[in-house]
Amino acid sequence: MARPIIVHADWDPDASVWVATTSDLRGLVTEAASIEALRAKLPGMILDLLEESGDTDLPVSIEIVARASDRLPAAE
Repeated sequence: MARPIIVHADWDPDASVWVATTSDLRGLVTEAASIEALRAKLPGMILDLLEESGDTDLPVSIEIVARASDRLPAAE
């Protein structure tokens, strides 16, 4: 069974990007304009970081937990 790497993606409205981090793998911080772009970017980055750390415990699965919030204006 594949070991999960859980990536948290938070929407940054000021920069208009998804910011991705994880506590499962040291050094993973990236951003992308869409979740789809983030999904395309993460596998290569994760493999590179695993290789750099000498972690050969493969396969891994990538789970993205996305969070965004919007503020509604007050009624006038």
